[in-house]
Amino acid sequence: MKRNLFLSAGAALAVCLAGSALTLAQNAPQPGGASLRPASSFSSIANQRDRSVALFTEMGKVLTHPRCMNCHPATERPRQGDLRKLHEPVVVRGRDGRGATGLPCTTCHGKQNFDPAGVPGDGHWALAPASMAWEGKTIGQICEQLKDLNRNGSRDVPALIKHVTTDTLVLWGWNPGKGRQPAPGTAAEFGALMQAWADSGAACPA
Repeated sequence: MKRNLFLSAGAALAVCLAGSALTLAQNAPQPGGASLRPASSFSSIANQRDRSVALFTEMGKVLTHPRCMNCHPATERPRQGDLRKLHEPVVVRGRDGRGATGLPCTTCHGKQNFDPAGVPGDGHWALAPASMAWEGKTIGQICEQLKDLNRNGSRDVPALIKHVTTDTLVLWGWNPGKGRQPAPGTAAEFGALMQAWADSGAACPA
């Protein structure tokens, strides 16, 4: 029994190390993340709907960035790295977004980044629900999806703001560890943009 457990642990470690080595080889470290315009810079747009749309369009720089998009895939497989390659080793969403039985996300991903091996981590590492797949969608479609209570976990706009400003996996996007470009701007700037978007009516781009 102990021998089988030892062999299983060794196999899991080999899978993790092989996957992280391949990822680092395919994705060279990128320069720092792009900037975000401050929410206050949109106050000069007199028309409220136009201002709201402009704010969400700026938010789109984060939502469509690899740090977000990799975990909101259109398929059952996550993507990884700044080049958004399919995850290696091969993993799938599983029933709860945390991987398949026998190869859960926690096989390789710990509670924090492990930079020596280039493996990212968080306390609840997982894929977004399939209902929140953003890959291949326009900014407007993502906006409507975010506001849809039937797809977003029954979150109204205030709950969405709380989610993006407090959820540790969302905040990881600005602290992604070795070899990955952080999401544009800062978490605080993104939260301020989202609050301003909500205050201006939470309108979506066409």
